[in-house]
This record gives sequence, structure tokens and C-alpha cells, in this order.
Amino acid sequence: MNGNDDQNRIEAIESQDSSKTTRAAKRRRKSRGMPPPATFDIDTLPGSSNLTVLETAAVIRRTPGALEQWRRDPNHPLKWRYVDGRPLYRVDAVRDYLARGDKATNPSQPHSARGDGRAVLP
Repeated sequence: MNGNDDQNRIEAIESQDSSKTTRAAKRRRKSRGMPPPATFDIDTLPGSSNLTVLETAAVIRRTPGALEQWRRDPNHPLKWRYVDGRPLYRVDAVRDYLARGDKATNPSQPHSARGDGRAVLP
């Protein structure tokens, strides 16, 4: 019986160690929040340069998830292309998008606004 207790104790210690290694070995999740502002000036880059998703998100101050959502719409004004399976944005396309303004989202209107110009009575 004594040998059986030692075996259980060893298994318990091994299971504790394996839980620590699995936590450390877990794949790190990518940050889905707003990236910090760009550390470069987009106006100094050549128009034919390519920007990654994080660089583009930093320049236009949107989340990478927003860019991912926009790529699902082929008619979105911010154009991209895939190189080796990764989306890249040309600098001139990002400049054009910034110059036009963000028309991807609808401008907010007050709830009382009507399309015909008449006010809504309470």
C-alpha cells in the first residue's frame, strides 16, 4: 500500500506541473483593441508602399477588427489586396480614404430627425 501512495503523490505533482506548463504554453491572443498612434508620418511614405493591418489601423485610428469587417464588403472605399495570404493596404489608398473622410459608417442623426425636413412632434 505504501508504494501505491507514493505513486499517487507523484501523479498529483506531475498534474500540477503540467497545468503550469499548459498555461505558459497557451497561444497568446492578438490584441483586438485600438492600436497606439502611428510612429511614422504617412505623408512622407511613397504611395506605392504597403502597410500592414496594424499600421493601417494605427493611421486611420480604427481597430484591426474594424478593418477585418470592412474587408468583407468588396465595395468598401478603403482598398486592400492580399499578398501571401495577408491583407496589405497601399499608402495612396489609405491617403485617399482619409481625404474622403470616413463614409463607411452612417452619420448619426437625432431620433427626432426626419428625411423630409419636418420636425417630429412629441
